[in-house]
Amino acid sequence: MTYQLRDQQGASRAVAHLMMTASPFILVTFLIVPGQPVSHWVAVLFTCVVLAVGGVVARVRPERVPRWSWFIAPFFAIMVITGMNLVTEDASTGAQLFYLWPALYSANFLSRRVVYITMAVVSATEASVVFPLLPEVGDAASDWVSLTVAMTLIAIVVLTLRDRSDRLREVLETQALADALTGVANRRSFDVELGRAVAWAHATGRPIALLTIDVDYFKKINDTWGHAVGDQALQAVAAALTQVAGPDDVVARLGGDEFVMLLRTDGPSARRAADDVREVLARTSALPGGPPGLSIGIAALPDHADTAEELMGASDAALYEAKLGGRGYTVGCSAVASSSAELRG
Repeated sequence: MTYQLRDQQGASRAVAHLMMTASPFILVTFLIVPGQPVSHWVAVLFTCVVLAVGGVVARVRPERVPRWSWFIAPFFAIMVITGMNLVTEDASTGAQLFYLWPALYSANFLSRRVVYITMAVVSATEASVVFPLLPEVGDAASDWVSLTVAMTLIAIVVLTLRDRSDRLREVLETQALADALTGVANRRSFDVELGRAVAWAHATGRPIALLTIDVDYFKKINDTWGHAVGDQALQAVAAALTQVAGPDDVVARLGGDEFVMLLRTDGPSARRAADDVREVLARTSALPGGPPGLSIGIAALPDHADTAEELMGASDAALYEAKLGGRGYTVGCSAVASSSAELRG
């Protein structure tokens, strides 16, 4: 997304620590500068109180902070830092290093576009401080360029590390949610997707269908041709299911030789999908024993179930009927008696 917030909890802690630290620091810094007018005192005291209260709220009750606040936080920090530097007439390198906070905050928690905008604002505000306060234009230009380049490089390093961390997390999430042998979803991932699909069906009033699939005589395949061929048979079944499934559908291996296919469609369309799976699998020629047979049970929501557990049970009951019929069948669940009605083909 163009504008996004990453890790709101981390962002709230960063903002809270900054504000609670900045409040006393600004007050102490202002106290050691003599001869300040009353208007400056009022402005500084008001700023310190706002920072202290905002920091406590961000730390203790971050959920009460408007979401847009996390996006404007670096720009608010830039405004405060610039104001303090101008009021204290401090253009030293130490004073300018406080601009590191908005640079690091945006690079850690905001999108690249916001990071680029933040760095442009930091550079501009640095210039508004060093050029009026430093007597030599050459010195001001040197400090401005050096600090701008240094902070930009720091932001780039943080962005690079962030992207690397994101890629690693994606790999780990994929490994945690995918079956290692076939590449389809595993049981953990399927349970999550089934819950989402059921919620979607209830919210939209549209049907979903669940196909529960067993590979016929899988133990015989392993015993006859070896486990390597058995693994190839499972991979062929997964590939056939994946080829038939649509972009919003879910194919998963629950374990052993049992697969499921969750479709956002009704029972008749699910039956046609089962026929398509058999047709795709029949074209497999790499297995020495030929393509494996399948027993398939079908149930739909809301026709046969109202919850995820009921849908799983109805589909399992239909699969059991398919096996009792001699295997190699597709059996659809009945709306009246899910464990007895059959639709064979």
